[in-house]
Amino acid sequence: MMDNTVKTPLRQGISLANLSVSPAFLAAFGVLLITIIALFTAPYVGVADNGDFFRSIYSNGLYFNLPDYDSQYFGYFVKQYGIFQYFNENGAMLFSSQSLFIKLAIGLNKLFFSSEVFDIRFQAAIYTILYVIAIYLLIEAITWKMSRKQGFIITGIAIFIFGDTGYTAYFNSFYGESVVMITMIFMFASWLMLYRKRFNDYAMLALFVISTLILTTSKQQNAPVGMIIAVLACSLLWIRRDKIFRILTMASLALMLLAGVFTYLNISNEFVNINQFHAMTRGVLKESPDPEAALKALGMDEQFAILKNSIHYEKYVTIDVNSPLLEENFYSRYGFVSILKYYLTNPDQLNSILNVAAQSAFSIKPAAMGNFEHSVGKEFRAQSHFFTGYSQLKQTLAPRTFGFIFLWMVLVIGLYMPSFVKAIKSRDFRGMQRMVLIVASIGIGLSGIFVSIIGAGDADISKHEFLFTLSFDLVTFLTLSSVIGRRVSKNSNRVKQVSKSTPSSPYTKPQKDVSV
Repeated sequence: MMDNTVKTPLRQGISLANLSVSPAFLAAFGVLLITIIALFTAPYVGVADNGDFFRSIYSNGLYFNLPDYDSQYFGYFVKQYGIFQYFNENGAMLFSSQSLFIKLAIGLNKLFFSSEVFDIRFQAAIYTILYVIAIYLLIEAITWKMSRKQGFIITGIAIFIFGDTGYTAYFNSFYGESVVMITMIFMFASWLMLYRKRFNDYAMLALFVISTLILTTSKQQNAPVGMIIAVLACSLLWIRRDKIFRILTMASLALMLLAGVFTYLNISNEFVNINQFHAMTRGVLKESPDPEAALKALGMDEQFAILKNSIHYEKYVTIDVNSPLLEENFYSRYGFVSILKYYLTNPDQLNSILNVAAQSAFSIKPAAMGNFEHSVGKEFRAQSHFFTGYSQLKQTLAPRTFGFIFLWMVLVIGLYMPSFVKAIKSRDFRGMQRMVLIVASIGIGLSGIFVSIIGAGDADISKHEFLFTLSFDLVTFLTLSSVIGRRVSKNSNRVKQVSKSTPSSPYTKPQKDVSV
């Protein structure tokens, strides 16, 4: 009797120890553990303010409460801010879905910490939880029906890429890149789930729409995102025969399109002038061998060539950037369309500015901003190297030319083309979704490049191209996973096979196909 009492808990312990852990769970746990160590244990990792934080915090009820805050710009990460105690007269400088997360973090901060001092780690905690869920869904969608061995190889790669603190350090900052990263992965994962027919289609459609709306409205330069997805996701209308699903999908597509238009129309005049100034001085004039001729081609006074390489924020400038002279004779004479037309008629300059963009297109971490608090004692703008292997590898090895980006696009699309053509021939609309997702993601990434260079030249281009570097990583990760898992085609027969497989065993021996 005594022996049985001892052995039963022991057997239960052994049984619990042998519980299977899915690749998705392991990837999410690995990313969570690394992020907790980096962001929530000393020395805390974050990203220093480059002067943009005021746009996000004042309208949301926060202010800079350090007397020497200005001296910490670019150099040091600051984790605590003041909370307005009285009427906040600061209106929103820009519309952004990022405010939803800041306000939620402030609410939690007041509930558990202080009503006067805001600790940015409350915001980081929210972002971390959402990020881990997004990673779980992404890996679940990619490894579904793969062998365990293949799944765990992909898990290791996922942790290496998405656990990189070059990405997660943004959580301890007020930059919009945090929201962009999380919602982009949710969008990507939910679309893959619809392709895999994994989980409930209606739930995945809802997640897809919500994440796309938040992504589109998170930053003003993301206005094209909603439009790109709304157009390319039209193929989702036919993945199910349910009338209600098609109605909901159609309404969702219209909502995403309107979100893109709304975001574009709500760009404030202040930011229009700043970006427009840089688009000319740090773009057209900077890359032109004859600035006077470039201005003449745009129908502008050639004397403005003196502004070549100027920055809007410079303390001492040749001409006051807000003067009536520039308003009447400079800003009003050109815009996004005219600059785009100029580049198209001057392919040498277009190629030059695209290569300038490619120089920063693979940078995850902004090199200009430090990652540590001043109290840590690190030098000004010191960077953290904790779990940054992927970002350093990418920065070192990626060829920095737009030609490489073009070849990458051709290679990826070419690899998936056979399965896409097969899906078209068999009218398998669900099977088409993987290629549509890849094209949409590439389009979103390219929009990040073109909006940056045409809209603001090379000013702060590394951060402006974050959307491309994230899209590049997601598409490349999916392609690499497809090769590892040899999950290279999905047609109507594959769908039938999946539906007939044993529900309790999501990992099966993969079929050896030839095309990706």
